[in-house]
Amino acid sequence: MTKTKKKHAPLTVTRPELLIDGDDAAFREMVHAALAFAARLTAVRDGYAEFVGLPGPQYTILVSIQHLKDDGSVSVKRIADHLRLSGTFVTTETNKLVRKGLVLKEKDPNDGRRVSLKMTKDGDDLLNRLSEVQQQVNDAHFGALSKKEFEQLRKIMPELVDSTDVGLSLLSHLTAKRELSGELSLAGHWPEI
Repeated sequence: MTKTKKKHAPLTVTRPELLIDGDDAAFREMVHAALAFAARLTAVRDGYAEFVGLPGPQYTILVSIQHLKDDGSVSVKRIADHLRLSGTFVTTETNKLVRKGLVLKEKDPNDGRRVSLKMTKDGDDLLNRLSEVQQQVNDAHFGALSKKEFEQLRKIMPELVDSTDVGLSLLSHLTAKRELSGELSLAGHWPEI
C-alpha cells in the first residue's frame, strides 16, 4: 500500500523568520492565540468600563487622561496618538465625558489655540474606586509573564502595532486593486490566517 502525501494548505506567510522548517503552522497558532488574547483583553477592558458605568472607549480615554497628565498637558491629539485612534473619534468621546462631568476642557496654558483635558474630581474618584479591582484582575491576567518576558512584550507590542498598520494599508491597497480589476469577491474562500 502506498502512502499518499498529505496536502497542506497554502502558506499564510513566507518570511523565513516566521516559518519553522518551511511550515507556517506555528505562525498560525501564534496568530490564533493573539486573536484569543485580544478578545479577552477587550473583554477585560469592557468589564472595567462596565464596573464604572462607561462604554469601553470612554473608559480608555479617561484612563489615558489620568496617566498622561503626569507628563504634561493632555490634548485630544496626544490621546489620539497614544491610543492610535482618530482625533475625530477621541473628540466625540471626550465631549461625552465632558457632558458626564468626568473631564474638563480648558485652554492650554502654553498655547491658547489648544485645549487641555483634565479629569474632574468625579472622574478621579471613579477610577480610584476601580483600582483595587484592576490590580487583582491585571495581576491574574498577566500572571504568566516573568519580568523579562514583560519587558520583551512591552518592547514588541508597539512595534507590532506599527507593522500591523503597514499590513492593514497593504490589505486595503490589494483589496481596492482587486475590486478595480473586477475580480469576483473571494468572501468565504480566504485561507486560514
